[in-house]
Amino acid sequence: MMSSLPPVKGDRIICELPLYFTKDAAVHTKDGFNITVKEACRGQKTGLNVAKVIVVGDVGVGKTCLISRFCKDTFGKTYKATIGVDFEMERFEVLGVPFSLQLWDTAGQERFRCVASTYYRGAQAIIVVFDLSNYNSLDHAREWLEDAMRDNDPSSVLLFLVGTKKDLSHPEQLAQMEQEAIRLSEEIRAEYWAVSALSGESVRDFFLRVASLTFEATVLSELERNNSRQTGDIVRISNNCDEIYKKRQSNCCH
Repeated sequence: MMSSLPPVKGDRIICELPLYFTKDAAVHTKDGFNITVKEACRGQKTGLNVAKVIVVGDVGVGKTCLISRFCKDTFGKTYKATIGVDFEMERFEVLGVPFSLQLWDTAGQERFRCVASTYYRGAQAIIVVFDLSNYNSLDHAREWLEDAMRDNDPSSVLLFLVGTKKDLSHPEQLAQMEQEAIRLSEEIRAEYWAVSALSGESVRDFFLRVASLTFEATVLSELERNNSRQTGDIVRISNNCDEIYKKRQSNCCH
């Protein structure tokens, strides 16, 4: 049965690992994809197709605008608060393998926080967003991360700290905010990016990076699970053979 989905957009096809924003605050500083992942993709040994990404942060920091700029290439100049959660699905092709990101845009308002938190579980990546022109939003970033991590395994989630509204920040303020953000990103082991949803600066590069690192991490996890199952099967087969051999030896002796 042929797929009814349209082809992946040309700018969503990823053949090389996109570069980090700054080496001082990068999750990985390597030049390319993991060799094991490349081999698995060449041999079509992965069934991976979807990863969940949740986007959290204070109200008004630009979470929805960030997602809209990437997914729809639009920027809403009229502010509209997210109620509960919104959802976007963005399709990619990474190393020749179809792959999609589920982007969960969560509400920043306190009254919707409990509703939004019910969608945190099972994330492969968490994007904590703050406003580069608002110090308080950066201060609250740690709290948002703690909330999001309550229902997720810290060892299996990629973290990104993203400063928005770069276009509104004066150079001196931006430099100071970035210094604080990089310090926080190192502390929480997140990758830092500064973007502008208004101009689109670094938005596409950021999401391609998220897609690539999430894809790589999930493929490696899938391969590890498959290897564990195969090893378990070998052990069970070996044990069965030993039991059969012992029974035969026992029968020969009688």
